[in-house]
Amino acid sequence: MKMKWMVTLSLLSLSVTGAIAGTPPSPPAVEVDRATRLEVIDTLIAKLNANYVFPDQAQRVEVVLRQRQREGKYDGITDGKQLAKQLSDDIDGVVHDKHMLVDASARPVPPDDAMPPPPQTRAEWEKQVPPAVLERVRASNLGVEKVDRLSPHIGYLQISSFAPVFLVSDKFAAAMNELADTDGLIIDLRNNGGGGGDSAALLISYFVDERTRLNDSWERSTGITTQYWTQDKLDGKRYGGKKPVLILAGPDTKSAAEAFAYQMQALKRATVIGERTWGGANASRPYRLSEHFVAFIPSRRSISPITHTNWEGVGVTPDVAAKVDDALVAAKDLMQRQLGGGAPRVATDR
Repeated sequence: MKMKWMVTLSLLSLSVTGAIAGTPPSPPAVEVDRATRLEVIDTLIAKLNANYVFPDQAQRVEVVLRQRQREGKYDGITDGKQLAKQLSDDIDGVVHDKHMLVDASARPVPPDDAMPPPPQTRAEWEKQVPPAVLERVRASNLGVEKVDRLSPHIGYLQISSFAPVFLVSDKFAAAMNELADTDGLIIDLRNNGGGGGDSAALLISYFVDERTRLNDSWERSTGITTQYWTQDKLDGKRYGGKKPVLILAGPDTKSAAEAFAYQMQALKRATVIGERTWGGANASRPYRLSEHFVAFIPSRRSISPITHTNWEGVGVTPDVAAKVDDALVAAKDLMQRQLGGGAPRVATDR
């Protein structure tokens, strides 16, 4: 595979540019006929068999899609979005992969070998986005929603997404500089839809004292396993590997946010509090099915060097169970006890 486009679906379909730009006008409907349906289904099955990270499950999906096709389930569908949703639902009925999706696009989908990979630098990104989006991004918090103190000794960091590392690294550095002198930190990921795994790894780097192996990624097309490590050089102050860290999580903690929680938990660097997370671990990339159809197919699998597995389909299990709305109160109580007591200032749940 020539491209190095391997990111989570949340970053692909809810990118920083799209999320901040607001809701665009409704695109024109994509109309489909019999020839288009056949092309989309045949190509989808071929791309799944060639690229899905679990070949045996791809074959199971093929059996189901062919059966639905013989039954005429797709014959009456003439709307592209409806066809895409039906195919996505039928696939989900077999494999339940959170990062698998079929979509219809009003704009033509480029061939696989013509799809540009996501930008790797701010300069590359700025060349690809409209000026209006660029200004909004510059004025945004890039997912770093709140940097606060719940008491003189307890820090609070709320993150709603993991924006591309080349955009958010400055935000992380500023946040960690502000929180560096606290004795304990609560990181709130309860409403974090995910994003870039590199950004999650960057944030983890602030909470270790030495270079640390975080996870491995196995790519089906090459059979190569790549190791991912923390960063040695950071722009902000290192929090270190000793002070207590608590992570708030729940069903709306997704993708890269799950990676952060899972890896910190596996390293025994943090205690996770709340409810079980979303459960999406496999990295996706887009594949063209026809002129107006695309499939996001996971073709890489995350493997923890500690647990030898990941959180796909099961989510991250909290160390301390608590209802999502009660997780911050539980975390503050636990942190106060870990730090030896002390009356925190009054703070409402966030």
